Amino acid sequence: MVSIYGHITEYMGTAYTGEGIVHKYGELMEESRKTIFLKCLPTHSLSQALNDLAIYFVKRGHAVDRFMNPGHVDKTDAIFVKELSLLILQASHPISFEPVDLGGRHKVFCFYDVYHQEHLFQQHGEVGNLLKEGKSSFEKSLVALREAKAIHDEWEVANIQRMDWERLTEITEELKDEIFGTIELAKEAHISHRIVGSLSAGKAHDFIPSITKRMRRRLLIKGLPGTGKSTMMRALGEEAEKRGIDVLYGWCGLDPASIDLVLFPELSICLFDATKPHAYDAESPRDELVDIVSLCAEDEKIEKEIEDIRYRYQEKIADAGGYMQTAMKAQNSARVQMDRTLNIEEFEGKLKSLYALIKAMDGN
Repeated sequence: MVSIYGHITEYMGTAYTGEGIVHKYGELMEESRKTIFLKCLPTHSLSQALNDLAIYFVKRGHAVDRFMNPGHVDKTDAIFVKELSLLILQASHPISFEPVDLGGRHKVFCFYDVYHQEHLFQQHGEVGNLLKEGKSSFEKSLVALREAKAIHDEWEVANIQRMDWERLTEITEELKDEIFGTIELAKEAHISHRIVGSLSAGKAHDFIPSITKRMRRRLLIKGLPGTGKSTMMRALGEEAEKRGIDVLYGWCGLDPASIDLVLFPELSICLFDATKPHAYDAESPRDELVDIVSLCAEDEKIEKEIEDIRYRYQEKIADAGGYMQTAMKAQNSARVQMDRTLNIEEFEGKLKSLYALIKAMDGN
């Protein structure tokens, strides 16, 4: 029996990287015909509301992208309904976004007034201390991530000098021919940008299984740091663009300039970096390994150098994860406290108004 329902694909909404907090919402806002900004205090309550909205659209046959919070990976920060080109996002936390086309493509729903003010006043001191504690640990985590990225850059430099770049170029060209063949589409390629994963509370987390689960073919790239995995995927993506083939680029959670995944939805094919911190192995007939580890020549001197680099890198990543865990624990406690002050009747009334607007947009 064919399902009439749509489906949900999960991505990371923002990422905590070696260059600070990054996101791809700017590109999504440019792409969207309508964006709804949900303005609120630090809260978990809107996550469930966004999840309910995602199910609402899925039951009506829509494909929905769901963007998860990097610190609380079970919490939703935004949803994007592809067919309607509709983005709905928490626009106050973890990053503040402001509408620039009010009365046009942008609509704001304010939830600042759905709290019991006397309860907020009572919680003010405790919540303030928790947020201050969380901010301090979060900033320490970002410092450790920046230092980890600098060490990772050393790791890449060590491998670059012993890499067979000529053979990598040959493999990339072979993949272009094998994947695209003679395909030339008479249209302009649609380009999407998403974040694959991020450092979360204590460890890295990615959504590669969700992003790739509908692909008929997955190519898992195995390679050492700095050996051209991202370069290969970028070259394949650019080739697809030239041929009018849609491309989704999945960006790295440590280095925001690096690609961890490239997906061609019209071909049902994707390639992704399958090495740590998101190590995956072939698990079904649709999976193929692209192993470029062997293109790095063995060199005893460089291996000793890398052993020290790897140790220092792992130490910094562990520091970043520990600080992040402390930050997210404090942030979660603050949000739980805030949610206890909700005026449920006012909150549900605001949600009804939001649903009324969405139903009008959906034509139902």
